[in-house]
Formats: sequence, structure tokens, C-alpha cells
Amino acid sequence: MSKLAFLGLGVMGYPMAGHLAKAGHDVTVYNRTAAKAAKWVEQHGGRSAPSPADAARDAELVLMCVGNDNDVRAVGKAALAGMREQAILVDHTTASAEVAREIAGAAKARKVEFLDAPVSGGQAGAENGKLTIMVGGDAAVFGKAEPVLAHYARAVTLMGDVGAGQLTKMVNQICIAGLVQALSEGIDFARRAGLDPERVLDVISKGAAQSWQMENRGKTMVADKFDFGFAVDWMRKDLSICLEAARGNGAALPVTSLVDQFYARVQARGGGRWDTSSLIRLLRDS
Repeated sequence: MSKLAFLGLGVMGYPMAGHLAKAGHDVTVYNRTAAKAAKWVEQHGGRSAPSPADAARDAELVLMCVGNDNDVRAVGKAALAGMREQAILVDHTTASAEVAREIAGAAKARKVEFLDAPVSGGQAGAENGKLTIMVGGDAAVFGKAEPVLAHYARAVTLMGDVGAGQLTKMVNQICIAGLVQALSEGIDFARRAGLDPERVLDVISKGAAQSWQMENRGKTMVADKFDFGFAVDWMRKDLSICLEAARGNGAALPVTSLVDQFYARVQARGGGRWDTSSLIRLLRDS
């Protein structure tokens, strides 16, 4: 595929679309803030379009990365209005499985294919082309889209039918919530016990406690730095999706529910744009 459209140039979408341009694809971008789309074109080439439908027109593959379920509905359905038959719409937004199925139905009515494909790896993963992508949809459609997605991913995996990608991302966020809280408690305990927290992290990261969060956020947590990374506001959005899905399938999420409340306290302190590792602030200030 060479003629692509990318809708949504946030902290994730901007570099993801850039990787497609660098790979030689003909990329048309759309962003609600037109100035940002113009900046992207100045940096990467291609062109910008004034609407999702205009961006998607004649594209073989349309990719989007927006904010929440309502954004997926608005941008996705607007894009479908301009898409040709047999083209593929891929949604990288972290959203609900229900909205994925809703957009898939709308796509089918227009004879367009659809994949839900949320990503993990944060802004750094997007910039470095090292995202993990979990996909829901038809295997044949996945096979066509996978080589394009691979331009900004280290792993692209089909998890099942439409919605399975979003459900897998929920598992990802559930696990992260518990890990960040445990890491916060461990670092705070080390400090209060009179240990050197960085030295503790160096030691335990070589054992069974090792995790991505420890390797990438441990030392910045010790240094009380949170003005980067995946924002608390977005994590709360994701956890609300997880908790709603759990109410539907009967899963018990006691730790996730508690950590969601902790993130609400971080927001109340003005930390909505801080990185998710800012949970430690609640312990440090207690």
C-alpha cells in the first residue's frame, strides 16, 4: 500500500504518521488543529486535508489515533463517508470494544474493512517506532495492513475478532495500574527505611521484580519528575473503560478500582497532565 491517510496528530499520531512518510508512503494527514497538520507536512511532506473525509478519499488504508469513544465515532464515521470500497480503516485509539464493533458495522455498510488496533509503548515508543499493537478483525484484512503498521511497531499481533484489540489493551492498562502503584510503594518504603532508592532499583531490577515501569520510570520517580509520558487524564479514561467492561463480564478489579481512585486524587492536586508514575506523589506527601 502506498496511498495512506492518518487522522489525529497528537503525541502518538504525529510521530506514527511520520514513520509512514519516512518509509516512502504517500500520506495525507488530518488534524482538528489545522496548524499542527501544516507543521507535519512542512516536516514530512505529503499533504493535509480539511476534513477526515477529504483525507480518506482514495486512500487504500486510513489510520486514526484520536481521544475517546466519541472522537472515534465522529472522526471514524466522517472518514468512512470519503472512503472507497475495499479500503481499510484502522483505529489506533484506546477505546471501548463496543465502539470498535459500532464502527466496524458502519464500515461494513459501506463495504470498507475495519481493524481496531490500540497501541502500547507511549510517546517514546511512537517516536522510536517501537510500539506494541494489538489488533482485532479479520485475518485476511490484518495481513494486508500489518506491513504498514510494522513501520512504527516492534510487535503487531492479531488477537481475534473486532473488539479483541481493545479488550487486550484493557488487560495492558489493568496490569500497568497495579505495577505503578506497587513500584511507588516500594520506592517510598526504601526512602523511609533509609536506603538509597536508586541503588535499590539497580539491584532489584536484575531480579524477579524487574518490569518496564521499573526500568523506564523508577529513577524519574525517585527524582520527582513527571512532566512527560502518558498523562494521568488519559490513564483515567482508559481505566474507566476497563472498569465498565468488567461490570459487563463479571471480572473483579479491586486493585484497578483502588488505583483509579488514587489517580483521581492526583488529578485533584493539578496533576492531570503528569505522567502516570506520579502516583508516588500521594505517598511522598502523606
